[in-house]
Amino acid sequence: MDFKGRKVLVAGAAGFIGTNLALRLAQQGANLRLTLHDKPLQAEFPGAEILKLDLRQPEDCAQAVEGMDFVFICAAHTSGAAVIRATPLAHITPNVLINTLLLDAAYRAKVAKVCFVSSGAAYPPTGARPVGETEMFNGDPAPVYYAAGWMKRYAEILCRTYGEKIGAPMATVVVRPSNIYGPYDKFDFAVSHVTAALLRRVVERHSPLEVWGTGEDIRDLVYVDDFIDGMLAAFATERPYFEVNICAGRGHSVRQILQTLLDADGFHDADVRFDPSRPTTVPVRLMDDTLARTELGFAPRIPLDEGLKRTLAWYRTRA
Repeated sequence: MDFKGRKVLVAGAAGFIGTNLALRLAQQGANLRLTLHDKPLQAEFPGAEILKLDLRQPEDCAQAVEGMDFVFICAAHTSGAAVIRATPLAHITPNVLINTLLLDAAYRAKVAKVCFVSSGAAYPPTGARPVGETEMFNGDPAPVYYAAGWMKRYAEILCRTYGEKIGAPMATVVVRPSNIYGPYDKFDFAVSHVTAALLRRVVERHSPLEVWGTGEDIRDLVYVDDFIDGMLAAFATERPYFEVNICAGRGHSVRQILQTLLDADGFHDADVRFDPSRPTTVPVRLMDDTLARTELGFAPRIPLDEGLKRTLAWYRTRA
C-alpha cells in the first residue's frame, strides 16, 4: 500500500509499536498525526502533527481521527507479568475506553480503514501446539490473561462488526502479535516483558543475574521491524475485515533467549539465578504463521541472534 501523502493517525505514538510504526510510515511519506498521553515521544518526527490527548475521552478521540484516511490503534495500557498477576483489572477499563471510543470516532469521521493491535495472549491455551486464527473463541484465555484477553477479544468483535456486520461498513484489520522485541521497547523492570528485562540485566552486568521462573517458558519472539512488515502487509489486504497472527512461527525458551543475549554481548561469566517463586505467565505460547505466509507472503527476516544484537546496540546508545 502506498502511504505517500495519505493522512495517517498513529494512536499511541510514544509506545513501542507506535514509535516503530510511525518511523516506518514517515519513511514512506505519510502525513502523520501522532497522539501521546503521559509519556513523551521516543523519536523525532519532523513535520508530523503531535497531539497530547486522553483517548479515554470521546471528544479527544474525535479530535484525533478528524480528517484521517487511516487509523492505527497502538495506544494501550500495558505491563509485565508482575502487574498482570497483582492487578489484573489494571488493563481493562482504560483499554476498553480507548478501543471503543477510537473505533466509534473513526467510523463517525468516515475513516477508510482502521488497524487494531490485538494480542496472542487473548487466545485460549493450546499447550505446545501453535494456535491458529480461527481458535480465538474456542475457550477462555489462560487464567492469568483472562481479563486482558477478553478485553482484546471485545475490541476484535467491534472491529469485525464495523467491517462486516453493519450496512455502511468501515474496513478493519486485526493483527495478533506474538512477543515483539527490539528498539524502543519498555526496559523499566516494573512494566517490561521478559526479553527487554533480560537484555537490560545483561547490559548492566547484574551479578547475580536474576531470571524470573525456571527458564523453561517458551515464547515466539518476532523482531519489531519484521512485525511492522507483517502489520503493513495485513493492512494492505482488500478485505473488509481481516485478522492474522504476525509472529516468527517458532519458539525459544527463556533460557535460550538469555544464552543468546549473553553470547551476543560477551557476558561469559554471568552468575545466572533462576527464581521459580517469581511471577511468570504461561509455560508455552506459540502461534501459527500459516495464514500470514500464505495470504500475505510474510515471513520474518531477522533471526533471534541478529535481532538481539541490533537491540543491544540500540539500547547502549540510550542507556
